[in-house]
Parts: sequence; C-alpha cells; structure tokens
Amino acid sequence: MRRRRRHGLELATGCTVAIAALFLAGAGIPAAANPSPPPGSHREVPPEVLAAMQRDLGLTADEARTRISNEYKAGQAEPGWRKNLGSSYAGTWVTGNTAELTVGTTDQAQSGAITASGAKATVVGHSLEKLNAAKDALDRVAEERPPSATTASLWYVDVKSNSVVVQSAQPTAAQRFIDASGVDRAVVRIVESAERPAPLYDLRGGEAYYINATARCSIGFSVTQGTQAGFVTAGHCGDAGDTTTGFNRVAQGTFQGSVFPRSDYAWVATNADWTPTPLVVGPNSTTITVTGSQEAPVGSSVCRSGSTTGWHCGTIQQHNTSVVYPEGTIRGVTRTNVCAEPGDSGGSFVSGTEAQGVLSGGSGNCTVGGTTYYQPVNPILSAYGLTLTTG
Repeated sequence: MRRRRRHGLELATGCTVAIAALFLAGAGIPAAANPSPPPGSHREVPPEVLAAMQRDLGLTADEARTRISNEYKAGQAEPGWRKNLGSSYAGTWVTGNTAELTVGTTDQAQSGAITASGAKATVVGHSLEKLNAAKDALDRVAEERPPSATTASLWYVDVKSNSVVVQSAQPTAAQRFIDASGVDRAVVRIVESAERPAPLYDLRGGEAYYINATARCSIGFSVTQGTQAGFVTAGHCGDAGDTTTGFNRVAQGTFQGSVFPRSDYAWVATNADWTPTPLVVGPNSTTITVTGSQEAPVGSSVCRSGSTTGWHCGTIQQHNTSVVYPEGTIRGVTRTNVCAEPGDSGGSFVSGTEAQGVLSGGSGNCTVGGTTYYQPVNPILSAYGLTLTTG
C-alpha cells in the first residue's frame, strides 16, 4: 500500500448514462439564458435508461423524459439567475417527478421576476454567498484540526433548507467544531447520523485498468490535454508516476497527477494504442455518448454505473460537500442518494447526457439503500487543463 491508497484496490468502471436532453416548454429560464438544444438532443432516450429511472425514482417513461428536459434547462438557467440576482441569490433546485425549478433569493422584490419566468420563488434569510463562506470556514478549521468521523462525518451547503448542514454522530462535539470556525450559528444546523463514509474499494470494473500491474481501478471519462489523450479517474487509485495497463493487460499509460485526500481525482495519460472516445458503457452494455459537463442543480436525477451493482439512479442531494474519510477530509464533492457498493468506485455519474463526476465513496448498499459522493468532473478538467471528450 502506497501512503493511504490502493490496498487490494479494485474500482468500478467509468460508466455513464446518456439520456437525451429533450427540450419542452417551460422550466422557468430567463429569456436571455434560454439555450438552443444541445447536439443530439432529439435522439430517443435509451429504453434501458428510462427503465432504470422508473425503477429507482418511481417515474413513468413520460415523466422521466420531461424531468430530463427540465433538469437540463434548469442547469442552463442557473448562471443567469446567479448573475441577475447578484448578492441576493440563494441557489436553485428542482423538485417533483418532472423537476420543477425553484429559485431562492433574500430579496422579496425579486419574487415577481422569478415567478413571471415560470419558476417558483422562495425568499430565504441567507444568500448562497453567505452559506458558501460558512462552509469555507468549516473547511479551514478541518484542514488545521482534522475532525474525527464521529465529530463530523460530512458538511455541505443545503440550498433547499438554506443552511450549512453538519452531519455528526456526536452533536456536542460537532458544535465545538462549528464554534471553532467562528461561523454564525444561525447559518449552520447539525444533523445526527451514524453514517461513516469511506472510499469504495475492492470491486471489479467494467472498463478496468491496472495500476503497477497489481491493483485495479476503472476509467471515468476520456479526456485530452492538447494532443495527449488520457482519462480521469478517482485520486485514490494511484500516485503520479504509477503506470497502468488496460483491461487486456496491454501497456496503457502513466498517472500524470493525483490528489487524495482533500480532493479525490487523478488523470492518466495514455499511449498511442488507446484512443479517447465520448462513449461509456450504459445499462445492459449499451453504448452511451457524453455531450458535455454542465453541472446539474440540486434535486436533479443522476445515474451511476458500476460493475458490482449495475445501473442505479437517484437524485443530487447537495453540491459542495466536505466528507471525512479515514484517510482525511475530502472537499467539494457532491452528495447523492444513488446506492453503491465496494467496487463501484471510480464509475461515472451523469445527468442527462452531461458528465457530472466520478464516484469517490459512500455508505450503505444497494439492498437497503445508501449515500454516495462523487468528485465533480469540471474541477478535474480545470486542475489539469483537460478537455472532456464529447460526441
């Protein structure tokens, strides 16, 4: 085992769901932000994807299609609301089977403009800027004095409750952690929970690769850096300089960069024998095409594929979550209620046809349900100057 990584490590394949983003009327987008349909938006949604969403989210096929469309449009609208509302902006999220958009603001006077656009307006006490600042303060304390997983197993900005949530098995200890940050107590709430997140190891991946001819992980998304091809994956898979071979044990590439803990991402540069494609393995071995990496708002449906538990869907609970693993605190991951089990790690999360991130860790299982955390893909691309391979 090298430092805190790869002890008998086998992570699941980087596998994304591609659901066509079909545009329908409505969704409450400011007129200036109303986008043109993305490439491929008129393709039919793969029936296997619809079936998985119906199974896991309790939707009809029509509801699944409408939800996908509204989620995509809500994601397109979010930058416009953030800009137009300025310091009063308090986040956007979607709710219900068909993903109805809600926009939060601290300014009652903005409610009319929001509702006139077709979205629901919610007036709250704290701006998103204030919530993010409070979470940043908790992150700084955790970096200086790392909390135990029982003191605070994770914390996140929860736009739906307009608060920063600290999850803890010991609320009294969590309060001391919060006090040490100096944040306004009115902004933070403690949720008691025995959840103990951890990276998901020891599973076979569909699109597997091997690290130093021993441990096994899974490809996340194909990328390029200039003319150099490669892929992104979870950071706990390997260190910079580690070599990889493909699923067929043919020489493949080398880790160029890796971060874990604090974040959980890495990228591997591959040799000329390996060609990056926008394709990932979908449900029932279908081939799915990724069209972009637009971040989906809180409440959106998101699906994950893993070699252990197959294809599962759920919703995005919170962005900007800090979670305490045994190896240290991981910052900036997204929390979901998609189930996973050991070996699903490293698989891809996708909302519609948009890449969201790579599975980092979680708790629970796909028998009783669980919670998972993914490392958003856009910060990985930015950190290494990478371009996502899309179709």
